Amino acid sequence: MESPPQLAVTVAITRRVDPARAAEMAAWVRAGASLAEAFPGFLGTGWVRPEVGSSEWHMLYRFADAEALRDWEESEQRKWWLSSAEGFVEHTRVERRTGIEGWFDPPVEREVDQPSPAPAAPPRWKQAVTIWLGFFPVSLLSAILLMPHLDSLNVVLKTLIGTLVLTPIMTYLVLPRVTKVLQPWLKR
Repeated sequence: MESPPQLAVTVAITRRVDPARAAEMAAWVRAGASLAEAFPGFLGTGWVRPEVGSSEWHMLYRFADAEALRDWEESEQRKWWLSSAEGFVEHTRVERRTGIEGWFDPPVEREVDQPSPAPAAPPRWKQAVTIWLGFFPVSLLSAILLMPHLDSLNVVLKTLIGTLVLTPIMTYLVLPRVTKVLQPWLKR
């Protein structure tokens, strides 16, 4: 019997830091990313702040499977890195998700030391419909408002800029609202 495929795991963390220490925080985040890159199964990391001057930093990191994630999370390098932020970084929320299903669950506040199990996801076709309902109007607005200003660029640069602009909009503004409205349908 074939074993089920291992799913990639994304960890979403909300951290707080005094906005006056943003430069230190950015350096600390880059150091953590640099350490994580050396671990087998590391797929990437990123962070975003809701607005300039915000004390909240929303961070993501992704590993190929739960075992690779565990190796990173239990490593001496990560322990050292986390200890280097003691006194200026507050860890407020941690969630673990597989696939894109995390978009379809409302945020849940948890203690940092309490891992969250991956919830049952809606069927893929419902996920696709939900993403399309958010993606279509955002893409249309982008085509009307953003792309005409980028006409002189080649297609790779236009796509790069478009995705850099649209991904945070979709992730933090559009999909949470669409999934909230569609929650009863998604959970049926």
